[in-house]
Amino acid sequence: MMDEWIVQRGDIEPLLEGLTILGTGGGGAPGWGRLILHNEFARGREMRIVDPKAIADDARVSSGGIMGSTKIIDVMSIDEVVESWEDDFVLLKAFGVMAEYLGGPLDHVVPFEVGGLNTPVIMSLCARLGIPMIDGDALGRSAPETQMTSFIGHSISLTPMPLVDALGNAIVVTQSVEPTYADEIGRWVITQGGGLGGNSHYPMTGRQLKEAVIPNTVSLARDIGQAVLEARNSGMDPVTAAAQELKGRHLFTGTITALEEKEQTGFYLTVVTLAGSGEWSGRAADLTIKNEVMLCQLDGRLAVIFPDLVCMLDPATGRGLMSTELREGTQVALIGTACHPRLRRAASSPQGQKSFSPARFGRPDLEYRPIEELKN
Repeated sequence: MMDEWIVQRGDIEPLLEGLTILGTGGGGAPGWGRLILHNEFARGREMRIVDPKAIADDARVSSGGIMGSTKIIDVMSIDEVVESWEDDFVLLKAFGVMAEYLGGPLDHVVPFEVGGLNTPVIMSLCARLGIPMIDGDALGRSAPETQMTSFIGHSISLTPMPLVDALGNAIVVTQSVEPTYADEIGRWVITQGGGLGGNSHYPMTGRQLKEAVIPNTVSLARDIGQAVLEARNSGMDPVTAAAQELKGRHLFTGTITALEEKEQTGFYLTVVTLAGSGEWSGRAADLTIKNEVMLCQLDGRLAVIFPDLVCMLDPATGRGLMSTELREGTQVALIGTACHPRLRRAASSPQGQKSFSPARFGRPDLEYRPIEELKN
């Protein structure tokens, strides 16, 4: 693999396909990512992606992304927001504050998560800053809360966390005793400030990044997307193609028969029930979603629990589904796969046990069990 690659127009669709699948229902809609990436080409800005192994140990690195509820973001005008970013880009402001804290300009930015919006928006940020983006992220998936990362289990502080909302308000969370505090403050600011904002967090050195990052997830997303597109265009099963690239298991295919949803403290919360079809006829699946799929139960038994991944796909096309587009009657294929070992280690650390707790998605009665131990 090359240490660095330059994003081409032909990378856009495979990348967005894979990012949306890895987003596990969240991470932002690919429609946003598509417009953001095409805008970068239209403006003549070059997007470079670098393998984390190739960066200097003393490099200044930070993470970050767009913060907001997927449901609020989905009703915004994409064109108007992206156009307004040419003059007033919230992420540039947030990362500018971080650079001041670090005493110099950033060398790299690592995406907080892989998703249809939050990865392309960091690609755009890095193109504007003229620096390479890290081929990796903090999770290898998307997640609803800022403290749910591999970084937190590798002694990398979430704070300071600069945050700028859509109205121009800016705050910095300088310290948090509880790992969930910064995210909770951020969610309050976002809900008061137009439902959308940008943050920067987890300042670190290149050496720390190389020990903690979930590596090469951006190029993985591109490979997953390419496999799905090739299967779709050749008449092969795109769900099988995605499962193979994910090294995962096709858990279930069925139709949504019921969903209960509500908006709460900056999150889109949903419980979804599906009736099986085909080889899963007569079986049932239940999903607990907090922006992303956090829990999958098959016939009432635990099948996958966060931070392991449940990817939702359209059974016919293999397209990744967003949690906000789920409706009664929607057909869904579920792929389960293990998260990266670094994320598991982080989740089992003292900080991680609080940060990743099933209580964060309304199930304090449950404990994490690896997907490979849960055969259904």
